[in-house]
Amino acid sequence: MRQVFADTFYWYALINPRDEWHQRVKDFNRTLINTHLVTTDEILTELLNFFSSYDAYMKNGVIRRVQDILNSDRVAVIAQTRSSFVNGLTLYQNRTDKGYSLTDCISMQTMKKLGITEILTHDRHFTQEGFTILFAD
Repeated sequence: MRQVFADTFYWYALINPRDEWHQRVKDFNRTLINTHLVTTDEILTELLNFFSSYDAYMKNGVIRRVQDILNSDRVAVIAQTRSSFVNGLTLYQNRTDKGYSLTDCISMQTMKKLGITEILTHDRHFTQEGFTILFAD
């Protein structure tokens, strides 16, 4: 079965109807029926952080969505560990000339470890490391 990494961009656009990418991500999501999604605790943390300034109604909806992700048979959520942090930090340290976030570095290292080459994102930083982004302009 095809494995694709789900970045914060994907989850945010899928959840937030006000996001400019929402409809495009929703439409693309229908093509992922036979695809196993992989994400990380760090991605879900970043997603929840993005919604921290929203009202309680939206926050509760996002919390339910994250709980659904955690309980989904279709999504593997890779647990945050000291090792994942250190591996991400190493890439972050080696790419100080780039605009990578630590979460991106952890995602890139996780993808490399799992042999995943495609990512549900619009973030071009991933192409700089040889990954295929599935949402280009």
